[in-house]
Amino acid sequence: MYPFDFTKVCDTQGALEAGRRGGRYIAGGTTLVDLMRETVERPQTLVDISALPLHEVTVTERGGLRIGALVRMAEAAAHPQVRALYPVISQALELSASAQLRNMATIGGNIMQRTRCTYFRDVTAACNKREPGSGCAASQGFNRAHAILGTSDQCVATHPSDVAVAFAALEARVHLLGSDGARSVAFADFLLRPGSTPNREQALRQGELITSVEIPAHPRPLKSGYLKVRDRQSYEFALTSAAVALHLRGGVIHEAKVAAGGVGTVPWRLPAVERHLIGERPSQALWTQAAERAAHGARPLEHNRFKIELLKRTVERQLRIVGGTP
Repeated sequence: MYPFDFTKVCDTQGALEAGRRGGRYIAGGTTLVDLMRETVERPQTLVDISALPLHEVTVTERGGLRIGALVRMAEAAAHPQVRALYPVISQALELSASAQLRNMATIGGNIMQRTRCTYFRDVTAACNKREPGSGCAASQGFNRAHAILGTSDQCVATHPSDVAVAFAALEARVHLLGSDGARSVAFADFLLRPGSTPNREQALRQGELITSVEIPAHPRPLKSGYLKVRDRQSYEFALTSAAVALHLRGGVIHEAKVAAGGVGTVPWRLPAVERHLIGERPSQALWTQAAERAAHGARPLEHNRFKIELLKRTVERQLRIVGGTP
């Protein structure tokens, strides 16, 4: 680990000033500190923001939910309003990492975490995300865990967050604070596909601070849930996952929100699946037909072609779990 300066701030103004000077924000530190140990990240200054007043979960006036950036993953998962309104969020969080990490890691840090691609974390390997222009060792290497959707010639790494998949499905917004004031960004626009600039992963401006993630109100009743498929039952990242939220009225699907994880360079919304569900009545045939559309546009690599079929089966299974069958 390289030498660095450390400072602790107690208010947002102090945090923004430190951020403008190039400081890197840290709270739980469960990702950044690991990357520093591996010399992938070499920040000159760490800014501890854990004392900022961003620890609340609140229900908005319209019935949505706002989760402060510094709410711990375990706290958010156990919060009664999160569990009641959006169980898909609680389930995604509970299926993330170990209990010890969930007790430390924050919501803001979770969506900011960087890929677990082994080539990204190996400083001797070519990685455009870590060192632009150096190449992508994963594209010709062992790429079983890598992405099949949203890839480019520059990068094929997956985004590792589980709860980000739920946020993508629920059309969340990320609230930010910077030197130009407050702004909010649709979650779909906050995490960036690699394109030709895989080193730029979020739509953050210099020194901006995540203050909260807001989930808008959705029609009620809303059934939702998260399914994660992985090589082992615990402490493992997803090969595929599915976040599903369905609003049924009179036995007909009026709203459908579906996103997948473990297969995209960002949490991957599945609009073709959603469109096939709207206006239909739940049935096993419907779930199967909708799930067939889950892998549209996939570009599999040498070792991860199996993810196409696995994604379809994961989406079908979670549609059946959430929507039921007559």
